[in-house]
Amino acid sequence: MTRLQHFTARTAEGEEVSLADLAGKATLVVNLASKCGLTPQLDGLQALQEEYEERGLRIIGFPCDQFGGQMPGTDEEAVTFCRTEYGVTFPVLAKVEVNGENAHPLWAWMEQEKPGADGPDVEWNFAKFLLDADGQVIERFSPRTEPADLRGAVEAALA
Repeated sequence: MTRLQHFTARTAEGEEVSLADLAGKATLVVNLASKCGLTPQLDGLQALQEEYEERGLRIIGFPCDQFGGQMPGTDEEAVTFCRTEYGVTFPVLAKVEVNGENAHPLWAWMEQEKPGADGPDVEWNFAKFLLDADGQVIERFSPRTEPADLRGAVEAALA
C-alpha cells in the first residue's frame, strides 16, 4: 500500500528529500501560486500550521505554474514570496506539475486516491489534500475551501 512517506520531493535548492519524516503526522498538501486570486489563503494556511503544529499537523506547499502561469519565477523566488509576503514557515518545496503526464508522482497518487467531482485532476491552485498520520489520503478539498474551514477535518485527523 502506497503512503505519503514513500515519496520524495525536491527542495527549492534542488535537493531531493524523503517525505518519510512526515510519518506519524497528519499532513496537509497544497499546490501554491503567487499571482492567483486565492493566494491570500497562504495567511490561513500559516494560521493552521501555527494552531495545530504542536498537535502534529504538518503543511507542505508545492508551487505550481500549471494554471494560468500564476506561479512565475524560480523555485527560490516562490519560497521567498511565501516567506516574505505571507510569513509562511511551513516547507515550500520546488515547483511541480500536479496534472498530466508530467505530474509529480505524489500528486498523481493523491488524485487517484481522492478524485474530485469532475475526475482526478486538480482543478486549480490551492487544492488541498489531507493525509492521516499513516500517510493515507483522507480528504480532498476544493481550491475555494478556505483554510479556516478545514479545522474540523484537521481536528479529526489529529484525534
